Amino acid sequence: MITLASDFGSPYPAAMKGVILRRTEARLVDVAHDLPRQDVRAAAFWLREVLPWFPPAVHLAVIDPGVGTERTAMVARAGGHALVGPDNGVLVPAARELLGEDSRVEYFAIDDEGAASSTFHGRDVFAPAAAEVHEVGVDDLDSLGRLTPVDEYEDLSFPKPTVADDAVVGEVLVVDDFGNAITNVPGDVIEGVEQVRVNGQSVPVGETFAAVPPGQWLVTVGSHGNVELDVNRGRGDEAFGVAAGDEVRLTFD
Repeated sequence: MITLASDFGSPYPAAMKGVILRRTEARLVDVAHDLPRQDVRAAAFWLREVLPWFPPAVHLAVIDPGVGTERTAMVARAGGHALVGPDNGVLVPAARELLGEDSRVEYFAIDDEGAASSTFHGRDVFAPAAAEVHEVGVDDLDSLGRLTPVDEYEDLSFPKPTVADDAVVGEVLVVDDFGNAITNVPGDVIEGVEQVRVNGQSVPVGETFAAVPPGQWLVTVGSHGNVELDVNRGRGDEAFGVAAGDEVRLTFD
């Protein structure tokens, strides 16, 4: 299996699939091609949340605002998984999640000299590399001549909230397509809490969206384990007036 994720929209992913299918009979599975454009951190978050649900596979992820520059093309080996994409941090959180914190992800630089274009490495560098990795197998990456083990890579981690007895200060990491504003605040900070102030506004805490009437604001814990700012059948980002990167302050009466 090879999974594909990008911020390309359409029709560019089809070219990547064509390149792969000319080289291998791998089963191709789309993760998403409408990830926020050129937003490496948002893509890294969603890859971390989605890829661990897959069986061992090759994961091709191209969110690459630095395409054509001197940034490295990379393969990350995490157990039975291999992640292929640019060295801008987008692969790192997912690779660590796949392998676990007690193990070491292995990184390899891809020789991309002679790429046919400087603007579409998804087609000309990463798709061929994903097909090659699939063909030789994740355990035999060392046999690929154009892969070189590296110790240095672009790291990416998510900011930690500041937690005190009476307040938690975090930020919105991403907003999903429903408008749910997903923060970096761990869900256990609202465990047993019925009401919380969000940036000064008193909001009920619920275990489900339906815990409040349609159109009502609420704070809940999403499937990722973090606090979300939501509206039942509405958009939390608009109601709370927040976007990715904005500060969120939770206080408790």
